[in-house]
Amino acid sequence: MATKLVLLGTGTPNACPNASGPASAVVVDDQAYLVDFGPGVVRQAAKAYRKGINALRPDRLTVAFCTHLHTDHTAGYPDLIFTPWVLERKEPLKVFGPRGIQHMTDHILAAYEADIDFRLHGFERANEVGYQVQVTEIEPGVIYRDDKVTVEAFPVSHGTLLSYGYKFITADRVIVISGDTAPLEIVAEKAKDCDILLHEVEYTGGISAREPKWQKYHREVHTLSVDLAQVAKEAQPKLLVTYHRIYHMEIQDNTKDLDAEMAWRCAAILQEIRDAGYDGEVVNGQDLDVFE
Repeated sequence: MATKLVLLGTGTPNACPNASGPASAVVVDDQAYLVDFGPGVVRQAAKAYRKGINALRPDRLTVAFCTHLHTDHTAGYPDLIFTPWVLERKEPLKVFGPRGIQHMTDHILAAYEADIDFRLHGFERANEVGYQVQVTEIEPGVIYRDDKVTVEAFPVSHGTLLSYGYKFITADRVIVISGDTAPLEIVAEKAKDCDILLHEVEYTGGISAREPKWQKYHREVHTLSVDLAQVAKEAQPKLLVTYHRIYHMEIQDNTKDLDAEMAWRCAAILQEIRDAGYDGEVVNGQDLDVFE
């Protein structure tokens, strides 16, 4: 059995051209377990498939976990429901997520009822089950288990929105995914000695340029690099991977060399983590990175 983590999207709500919407996949042999479904998720999966990750062939996307219901983590949900069905997924999509995911699912299916009706009864006959969604609204604890993986959900803090992180345990790896969260003891606890901790982060050096109300918001619902260092020092993962990086820069400004500025801030985040005392292995995850 071989387990790997594939980053399908490492972005934020900002429309960054270099980072697709938040989505990742824990891949165990021929099965992929998605975590979140930000914008572009199925096309990113198709790119990973073209690079040799067979489990991410779109019609094989059958199991997904949602950390929380913010749009950047769920705007690709209709894509995940329907595109693999068009590509002949032959079983329902299984989705696990916080309270409210059933309501979201019901309304997506209602919004696309014309398309569903056409594909079931029109010229392009599709199978009758591939668009269906089996939803489980979760509570903390073990929420999923099969012969390849055990998945534990744990609560994280992201403002007033019900949010979860996930711990994947396979025969050869333990992978923990934070979702969006403030720095928490429970994340360090669940990630203790894990193989990979995938954690959101924001650039500490950039937050001081924001308005006071935004500084307060970001400190309460996200994790500064210096605080992530403390979480990682306690958890001691074999590898810390950052994603959903908040750079505190204006990406809509075409007057700057945004790629160079982003690369500089990306490097600065790693330096901040190291300067805060974390000496373990840490990398900034990029779209379509694979960690084995």
